[in-house]
Amino acid sequence: MFVDRAKIFVKAGDGGNGMVSFRREKYVPRGGPNGGDGGRGGNVVFEVDPNLNTLVDFRFNRRFIAERGGNGQSANMHGQNGADRIVKVPPGTVIIDEKTGHILADLTEIGQQFVAAYGGRGGRGNARFVSSTQRAPRIAEKGEPGEEKNLLLELKVLADVGLVGYPSVGKSSIISRVSAARPEIAAYHFTTTNPVLGVVSLGEGQNFVLADIPGLIEGAHQGKGLGLDFLRHIERTRVLIHVLDASGIEGRDPVEDYDKVCSELRLYSEHLEERPQIIAANKIDLPEAKVNLPRIKEEMARRQIEVFPVSAATGEGLAALMQRAFQLLKLTEPVNLLAEEKTRIRRVTADEEAPVRVRCLEPGLYTLEGRDIERLVAMTDFDNDEAVFRFQRIWAKMGLDELLQDAGVMPGDTVRVRGMDFEFQK
Repeated sequence: MFVDRAKIFVKAGDGGNGMVSFRREKYVPRGGPNGGDGGRGGNVVFEVDPNLNTLVDFRFNRRFIAERGGNGQSANMHGQNGADRIVKVPPGTVIIDEKTGHILADLTEIGQQFVAAYGGRGGRGNARFVSSTQRAPRIAEKGEPGEEKNLLLELKVLADVGLVGYPSVGKSSIISRVSAARPEIAAYHFTTTNPVLGVVSLGEGQNFVLADIPGLIEGAHQGKGLGLDFLRHIERTRVLIHVLDASGIEGRDPVEDYDKVCSELRLYSEHLEERPQIIAANKIDLPEAKVNLPRIKEEMARRQIEVFPVSAATGEGLAALMQRAFQLLKLTEPVNLLAEEKTRIRRVTADEEAPVRVRCLEPGLYTLEGRDIERLVAMTDFDNDEAVFRFQRIWAKMGLDELLQDAGVMPGDTVRVRGMDFEFQK
């Protein structure tokens, strides 16, 4: 089974809670505060495992949650940090944020890691809140919640050269001739339903990976047939070999086939049009191909594209075709999907956080959104009077009352922050 897409949920560990504690020793009747901090929650980390080649495991396990940080203890003992959750993926996995649709990581190297969700920091114990005016604070923070995301995983095959073209033009026959790959070959369309990889060896140190990409048809970029399932695997290839049925025995014109497939590639991704491309005019062992070949060469010469007459049935011309593909590979840089994406996603630092936003959900109900205020609410122990007083002071210092008034919030309205409702009073 070849599975190349998966949807999963990841959640980093919450930070541990800080502790309220005071030093208690004989002959020390009023020891100072010694509550420790909570530990940091574990991260969710993706790691490339060379022993994997599909995403099939993610069909049965879709939730990945890291360990929570330990709570702080007395005697200034901090909680233990939560263990990271390591998620193994095959080489060639692309991680996409489902909410934005942007690429977060393109994992291609063995052992490469990417932190998809960061654990929350531990809450501070009461020993951290000592000041010149407050010598015995009875306040501690809750742990910060860990990040959580819905992610899409896509596996895009790691091939240097890709065979593209209409169904039944001979791609599978070619890869079976030039490599040890043995795809299914039959006299019907879409015999190949999954990408097939083969290693082409031209001599010592002259090897490359060739991919047989299942046949494309008109409308593939819109998902017609299995178009999108096939096209995503072409993105990784550095050189394209466009296979044409030079004989035209199925009633299609080879030049028109070329134009249609190129159009699908361009509509799917503008970057594919920039890849080096050569033509394999297949089935020249048939009389019809010998008739069509001069016209194919003339048309492709006008477009400055090299044509290699080949026969997958007899092996004629395949050696020269593979040699030329290898030469083009040496002149072409590896494909970086993340670099090609116009909009990058990266972890936002605290200094770059967007300001607090006020949104009206319905008359009398508003939400406050922003990392700082959401973190403050999540880490405040509202059962502790001192913690509530501190919360009110920080709220006022952030100027949130004025912000809410400017947004039209009236006394008695409900303000919701991270699922907690507050009644606005001024």
